[in-house]
Amino acid sequence: MFHKTTKLVFAAVLFILGVWQFTESNYGNGIFLFILIALPIFLYFRNEYILLAFLRLRKQDFPGAKVWLDKIKNPDTALVRKQQGYYNYLNGLMVSQTNLIQAEKFFKKAIELGLNMDMDLAVAKLNLAGIALSRRRKMEATQLLNETKKLDKHNMLKEQIGMMKEQLKRI
Repeated sequence: MFHKTTKLVFAAVLFILGVWQFTESNYGNGIFLFILIALPIFLYFRNEYILLAFLRLRKQDFPGAKVWLDKIKNPDTALVRKQQGYYNYLNGLMVSQTNLIQAEKFFKKAIELGLNMDMDLAVAKLNLAGIALSRRRKMEATQLLNETKKLDKHNMLKEQIGMMKEQLKRI
């Protein structure tokens, strides 16, 4: 993984080389270099290790996803703010299987840092509601479930929300 400033420097070097190729009348090379600039810019906003961890999670390979996330050293300096949110979100998903206290910290930090997609935010809040429910914090769980319901625009989490509301009635 390259540091985020290294990616921007690489994009700037490609831009300068592209302009130089245009001045030398090598238009094909210049166009290719300008197209190639998209790669480091894309990787600036989307970290490659986080993308690979998402791919592992789609296959339900939690240990494999953890390996990719562990390769990120110093996420506070190496990642953009939204990437830090997804880093904490993914860690929260993986830790929620074993340690609820640590998972709650990861999910709260992910919500604080921000997530791009409403569905990811809804899943994070749903997990926090489940943790609050397991600790008998009914008010917090109810509030988080209502926020989750607002964020779930396609009703993909309707069953899970319904199950948690049933559990809330039992408390």
